[in-house]
Amino acid sequence: MWPIKKAARKTAVLTAGAVLSISLLAACNNGNNAAAPQQPKAAEQAKDSSPVVAEYEGGTITENEFNKEVSMLKFLTPQYAQMFDMDQYREVLLEQEVAYESLAQKASEAAQKAGATQAEEQLTQLKSSVDPEQLSQMLKTSKLTEQDIKDYMTRVLTASEVMKEKVTDDKVEAYFNEHKKDYTTATVRHVLIGLQSADGKTTRTDAQALKLAKEVKAKLDKGADFATIAKKYTDDTGSKEQGGQYKDQKVGNWVEGFKNAVLTQKIGVVGPPVKTDYGYHVIKVESRTEKEFKDLTAEEKDTIKSQLASQNFSNYMANDVPKMIKSKNLPKAPAPAATEGAGDATGGATSTPGTTESPGTAGDASTGKSTTESGAKSTETAPAESTTESSK
Repeated sequence: MWPIKKAARKTAVLTAGAVLSISLLAACNNGNNAAAPQQPKAAEQAKDSSPVVAEYEGGTITENEFNKEVSMLKFLTPQYAQMFDMDQYREVLLEQEVAYESLAQKASEAAQKAGATQAEEQLTQLKSSVDPEQLSQMLKTSKLTEQDIKDYMTRVLTASEVMKEKVTDDKVEAYFNEHKKDYTTATVRHVLIGLQSADGKTTRTDAQALKLAKEVKAKLDKGADFATIAKKYTDDTGSKEQGGQYKDQKVGNWVEGFKNAVLTQKIGVVGPPVKTDYGYHVIKVESRTEKEFKDLTAEEKDTIKSQLASQNFSNYMANDVPKMIKSKNLPKAPAPAATEGAGDATGGATSTPGTTESPGTAGDASTGKSTTESGAKSTETAPAESTTESSK
């Protein structure tokens, strides 16, 4: 209910269109099993008599291809469907489609195989998360097929692999050294006095929340058991049953005020109330361990590589794609039409391809991410932000 951790993917302002598809880049696994590379689209274009809406160095995008791209994004991220009918975002989506197509064309054999393997895995996860009849209806409503989804994911994830190939081990280590503090792990206990209580029945002013937080600290300073106090007072549902404890967590996943307190407070000492957007936290750091680059797991190193790969993609979109486009002739967006039932149904499907990182359990107030295995309360990322994580 009260996210303490920030979204693990740092964000940079781009556009809604890039955000949504880059989220798919962040969703993939490190598949490297052999798989057939994606097939060229020449055969499809031969059957497609719709007008060309973009010509770029190396190919074209037809109106039918673009419309399918829009339908795909509406299917995968229905919460942003209205934006895809805005002309300014349609322009961005067209450039994004050029980016994916051009990257797929220049992909190495290894990148093609990895992209195809990951797409197969993502489609399997999607199908396992939705009732088959429901998925069939969702696809019918969106005028898409399973093969369309697989082809789209293959293209996106292949582009991701192209960008990952540009990230050297030296760049990964340099990134770590610049963000070393974020990789410190800590075990903490805290009590959150929110500006609104966990049950939503009580609203507090800032002054009221601070006063109660100081009272909680006073009780702890007098020797009260932290776990008992947390279960009684905290508004953080994610840690309440654990007596306010988060164990061996990476501090870089926490919001700035909370993170700084965990990094600077003396071990074993209850610190003064710390303010965040969610209220006041009374924190006790039980342990804190700094990491060196050699201590990182393969997964952590690959996450850094993914973040840098996504930055590469953002740079490619901003700097290279506009130069390679020779002409654009995109029609105005059609008048919006109601798609009865599509939004709710698709909502259940979007979590699979878009889900990433930050460990957590359901109800964990520690992250702003979708629920994964150790606890995160889901919150949405603003559509005007772009992830900096790419393929995992």
